[in-house]
Amino acid sequence: MGNSKSGAVSKEILEDLKLNTKFSETEIAQWYENFKKQCPTGRITKEEFQTIYSKFFPESDAQTYAQHVFRSFDTNDDGTLDFKEYIVALHMTSTGKTNRKLEWAFSLFDVDKNGYITKSEVKEICVSIFKLIPKDELANLPEDENTADKRAEKLWKFFNKGENDRVAEGEFIKGVMDNDAALRLIQYQPSK
Repeated sequence: MGNSKSGAVSKEILEDLKLNTKFSETEIAQWYENFKKQCPTGRITKEEFQTIYSKFFPESDAQTYAQHVFRSFDTNDDGTLDFKEYIVALHMTSTGKTNRKLEWAFSLFDVDKNGYITKSEVKEICVSIFKLIPKDELANLPEDENTADKRAEKLWKFFNKGENDRVAEGEFIKGVMDNDAALRLIQYQPSK
């Protein structure tokens, strides 16, 4: 009878999420209840996502990075995130295995969604990451990665590719896994 309640997550989605995430049925139900409170329509628009994301980085310009994150989470390209996309993204970025996180990171860097990453896409994501970094933290970065251009250049070198080459997902994952510094370069972790 629990499925007949209009406020409950469907059995199909619940089973799929239990299978594809580490979340329990109870956790999924709690996430769904909170999701419905925050998003009564059952969908998050890009603008709503940017507003939510900006709250995590109040001292920074999170808009551009949030747009890229949203794009990578919107797996069906409908311009919104439904509950399933939201939970899969949450799982992948917080509790997922390293390989799954790197698959997501690849989708983040693959700005045009063509299955490859170019040096210009790496630079675009590095620019958006740098907008997240508070100005007082920029002074603490190593000299060879203290600008978006330098970080993009350093990251690109890990893939052993030329200026106009492309990196496929497997190459991206291997390049990052083989270099501890590359893993640090593809993300921003606040120092506090």
